[in-house]
Amino acid sequence: MTAAPDPLTRETAGTADAAGQNGQTEQAGPSRRPRAGDLMTYATGSVGMGVWVTVPGLLLLYFLTHTLGVSPFLAGLTLLVPKIVDALVHPLLGTLSDRQARRTGHRRGMLRWGLLLALALAAMFTVPAGLSGPGAALWVGGWYIAGNLLFACFQVPYLTTPSDLRIGYHERTRVFMFRMLLLTLGLLASGVAAPALVASGARGDYSRMAVVLAVGMAVSGVIGLAGVRRLTGRCGFRPPGAHGHSVLADLRLAGRDRDFRALVLSYFFTGTTTHLFLAALPFYTRYVFGDSGLTTVFMGGFLAPAVIAGPGWLWLSRRTGKQRGLLLAQGMFIAGSLALLLGGTAGVAFTVVVVVALGTAFAGLQLLAFSMVPDAVAAAERRGTARAGAYTGVWTATEATGTAVGPYVYSAALAVGGFVATTEGHTVAQPDSALTALLLGFTVLPAALMAVAVVFQRRCGLDGAAER
Repeated sequence: MTAAPDPLTRETAGTADAAGQNGQTEQAGPSRRPRAGDLMTYATGSVGMGVWVTVPGLLLLYFLTHTLGVSPFLAGLTLLVPKIVDALVHPLLGTLSDRQARRTGHRRGMLRWGLLLALALAAMFTVPAGLSGPGAALWVGGWYIAGNLLFACFQVPYLTTPSDLRIGYHERTRVFMFRMLLLTLGLLASGVAAPALVASGARGDYSRMAVVLAVGMAVSGVIGLAGVRRLTGRCGFRPPGAHGHSVLADLRLAGRDRDFRALVLSYFFTGTTTHLFLAALPFYTRYVFGDSGLTTVFMGGFLAPAVIAGPGWLWLSRRTGKQRGLLLAQGMFIAGSLALLLGGTAGVAFTVVVVVALGTAFAGLQLLAFSMVPDAVAAAERRGTARAGAYTGVWTATEATGTAVGPYVYSAALAVGGFVATTEGHTVAQPDSALTALLLGFTVLPAALMAVAVVFQRRCGLDGAAER
C-alpha cells in the first residue's frame, strides 16, 4: 500500500474562528509544520501519563494479593470496577471538551483538572495501617476511581490536540512519534523504578514510591499543558463544528464510522493484551524464575527498545502505510507471547531477547494505532461529520476498558487455578494448578487476545481513505 502524500495543510470543513465568551480564540492563519521544540514540550505531558498507565497496571494486582491480603477474585474486581466507571465517563468528557473548545477556543480548562492526578496516585498506594482484605480493596478502588477520572480530564483533551492542529497525514504520525517517545520514557522510568522501590513488599515502600512518582507526574503535566498552547498557537486550532451535540449522538456517530469502529475494536484487544502483560509480569518472575528482582530487568528490556523503535516504525509507515505496520506489530506480539512459554527452561537471557522483541512491537502498537485516530477524524471531516473530542472520548474509553480487562482476565485465570493470596511478610506454597494458570495466562492467553485484534484491524481501511 502506498503511503499518502505529506501535506502540511489539509482541507477542512468549517474553519471559522471559535470565539469564546471573553472573545478568546486560538485559530491561526496558514498552518505551519510543528517545531521539534514545541513537540517535545507537548510530548512531555505523556511522561506523567506513562506513570499512571504503568504503575497501577504493573503493581496494583500484585500489591493487593501479596501485601494487602485481597483474594484474586476481589482484587480483579477492584481493578475492573473503577475502569468501567472510567470508560463510561470518557465519551462524556469528549463531548464536554468539544463544547469547551467551541465556547473558549481551546481545551485547556479540562486539562488543568487533570494535574490533580498526582494526588490520587499517592493516596491509592498509601493504605492506612490495619486495613487489609476487603477494607483495603475498598480504599484502593475508591482512589483508583478518582485517579481515573482525573486522568481522563487530562487525557481526552491532550490526545485530541493532533486532531485540532491544521496538519496533514504524516505530520500527525510525527506528532505521535514525539508523544510516543516521551510516553515510553515515562513507562520505562516508572516501570523500572517502581518495582525496585517496592522490592521489600512493605506498605511504607509502596507509599514512598507513589509520592516520588507523583511529583514527576505533576511536573510533566504542567509542561505538557504549555506544549498544547504552543502547538495550537503555531499550527492553528481547528474548533469543532458550530453546533453542539449530545453524548449519545456523538457515540452513534462514532459507532457508524466503519473504519474507526474496526480500529477501536482492534485496539481494545490490543490494550487488553498489553495490560495483561504488565499485570502478569511480577507473577511470572516470582513463580517461573523464582526471582522478583527480574521484574525490573524484564520491564527495562520491554520498554528500553520502545524508546528508539519509534522512528523505525515511522519510517516503515511512510513506506508501507500505517495499517501494514500495525498488523506487523500485532503479529510480533503474538509470536513473542508464545515464545515466553519456554522462558523457564530456556533461561533469563533468552527471555530478555523475547521481551525486547515484545517491547519493539509495543512501540509500533502504540504509535501507529494512536496516529490513526486523527486520520479517522480527518476522514470524517471530508464527510462533514467530524467531532474530534467525541472520537477521542470513545478512543480513550476503549483504552481505559482494555487497561481494566487485561488485569481482570489474568486475575480470573489465577482464581480458576486456585491461586492463594497472602499479606505482607507471609508466603504460601501455591498449588500446581495455580502455577499452570499463571504461566498460560501470561503466554497463550495474550497471544489469543492479540489474534482477535488482528482480525478487527484487517477490517480497517483508513490508509486507503487517506490516499483518496
